[in-house]
Amino acid sequence: MRPRLRALLPLLVLLPLLGTCGRATAARPNIVFVLVDDLRWDDIAVAGHPFVETPHIDRLAAEGARFLNAFAATPLCSPSRASILTGQYVRTNGILDNTARDSTSHRLATFAIPLAAAGYRTGFFGKWHMGNDDSPRPGWSRWVAMRGQGEAVDPSLNVDGARRVVPGYVTDVLTDQVLDFLRTPSEAPFMVFLAHKALHPNILQRNDGTRGAMAAGQPEGFVPAPRHAGRYANATVPRRPNATVAPTRKPALAQVIPGLPPLSPATGTSDRDIRARLEMLLGVDESLGRILATLDAMQALDNTLIVFTSDHGYFYGEHGLDQERRLAYEETARIPLLIRFPRLARAGSTPAQLVQTIDFASTVLAVAGVRDSVPRQGLSLVPVLDGSATDWRHSLLLEYTSDIVFPRIRRMGYDAVRTERHTYIEYRELPGMEELYDLERDPYQLDNLMGTARGDSLVPALRAELARLRTAALPAR
Repeated sequence: MRPRLRALLPLLVLLPLLGTCGRATAARPNIVFVLVDDLRWDDIAVAGHPFVETPHIDRLAAEGARFLNAFAATPLCSPSRASILTGQYVRTNGILDNTARDSTSHRLATFAIPLAAAGYRTGFFGKWHMGNDDSPRPGWSRWVAMRGQGEAVDPSLNVDGARRVVPGYVTDVLTDQVLDFLRTPSEAPFMVFLAHKALHPNILQRNDGTRGAMAAGQPEGFVPAPRHAGRYANATVPRRPNATVAPTRKPALAQVIPGLPPLSPATGTSDRDIRARLEMLLGVDESLGRILATLDAMQALDNTLIVFTSDHGYFYGEHGLDQERRLAYEETARIPLLIRFPRLARAGSTPAQLVQTIDFASTVLAVAGVRDSVPRQGLSLVPVLDGSATDWRHSLLLEYTSDIVFPRIRRMGYDAVRTERHTYIEYRELPGMEELYDLERDPYQLDNLMGTARGDSLVPALRAELARLRTAALPAR
């Protein structure tokens, strides 16, 4: 063999391998995670809502998977966000409620940390809301966050440690920041976490979780973008059957609270508030459309895992409730979940498995091909997405720790088990006030089976399952 050819042989052998490595790097999936505040699972058109306009959200369902049974582990803002980002129950991650757990939230083992270590550009945008401190947290190469609940108009943002007031409507402002991040030239894959303020009302939250007065010039309540205000002014608001009757056989909700009227349809959410919330959703849907168009223009759309979900739902008067959220009823525990990623999610699929917010971290890391040593308590949804799941969980743990915001539910912390058919709730501070519902016969949770012959036959197995789930939710030792 000639000397020159002999010298080139090692390079000729390596070239195919180098090319393979380059293609593998280029093919690493991007991630866009969109979290909407307080969005119910049935507030979107594809779920059957009679008048909302959500074409871009519906597009995710048409081109990906829409999960039919997704739930928040804790249906409350701060704890749910912590569970989403860590894949852990609140008794593990320490974000138990909406009070200012700033220092704890700086120590959270979010999925951003291993992704950043693996070479991802990671950007957080919006409502952190685990404490009112909006300073940058570990794992994020771009940080654009609001203090506490933030502002609906001209939001004050912490941009990589510097304070900046940005003119405009908050949903649009956050989306602009996301698009700037996406368009920044880089060879690295990206992960975006966009945590909208919408659909939350514009309020000021103090460090103890209670509310104060808004700053001058800030509108209060549910604030849609000016271009959307009044879009649904003449729409008839749909009501579920459990929103049109007073709750019965619910001893925890029947407690007499000084200064508060008994729960009834009159104490529920007003049509005005529901319409305004859904008008806020128009801005969220437009935001998603802008992101999809940008990814498409970058030729990155089909290589991007897109997750669209909510931290929890919201009461529209069901059981006479309004802003209380938190409780283990379907209206607030269930969440929308749509995932678009053509490599895994079959277009138009509707997985029916029980899934939960603690599953998101494991899913994101699995799709990215990134491993770490943090004990994540959720499951990767990859087998559900690709259709290979042969054995899946048959029950979920729902939990809530009492806080001080709403007097009606101050002592209503609970542990609950939600199976494919039943919901069983044990209130920690209210012995003898348990609730049990057969969701197949009673999907609106109107008929509490506790104290009935049928309930007595079901309770032992459900209590045993709840005890098992409680043990599984304990921090690893």
